[in-house]
Amino acid sequence: MNIGIIGATGMIGSRIVAEALDRGHRVTAFSRNASLVGDGRDSVQWKDVDATDADSIRAVIAGLDVLVSAFGAGNTAADPEQAVALGIADPGIYARAARALTIALRSFPRTRLIVVGGAASLEVEPGLAFQDSDELLQGAIDRFGLPREYVAAMRGHGDALNVFRTSNRLWTYLSPAIETEPGERTGRYRTGGDQPVTDAEGRSRISTQDAAVAVLDEVEIPRYVQRRFTIGY
Repeated sequence: MNIGIIGATGMIGSRIVAEALDRGHRVTAFSRNASLVGDGRDSVQWKDVDATDADSIRAVIAGLDVLVSAFGAGNTAADPEQAVALGIADPGIYARAARALTIALRSFPRTRLIVVGGAASLEVEPGLAFQDSDELLQGAIDRFGLPREYVAAMRGHGDALNVFRTSNRLWTYLSPAIETEPGERTGRYRTGGDQPVTDAEGRSRISTQDAAVAVLDEVEIPRYVQRRFTIGY
């Protein structure tokens, strides 16, 4: 398949690029400034894109079978503190990117879109999302050592999900586990819908490597078109 990956230098996006290449797919990797990327792999082509601008996206996605967006406000792999700061400063950026993606894909109605978003929109119980409770969100933020102001960025991801839910594009939205960080590629995970998948210890967790496995599994065998899903061990 021809796969485009937005946010290809990020913590999850870079693993999606690697997983796609390992499976033999043709990859076009998108970054804010592709000229700064030192990547010697012949099997990946790098291009610039502004993920919040529909015209910029439309100009580079012709010929793709699937477009994966792991867009973030900043590069979580290279500078996580800056990424957090940018998310706080402009939490509306995720919804703007979602609108830009859906507008750009009007010209390519057969191109599938898989978005790696946030976990705060997952439900604690049916009808009650984490993002609906200041107490729950702030508890999570404190646990991860993030600034309290990051609540706005977490809700921003939920606003983006709502944009996709009103779209008729061939979208899929992945809310990763609440604890998603670099680790081991096991190739194993479990899937869920709107509520977190938890392990025997009650933790919702996944490695970025296995998150990439889940994304490529969905690329190859679509199961959640026009739906959100989540993953965990």
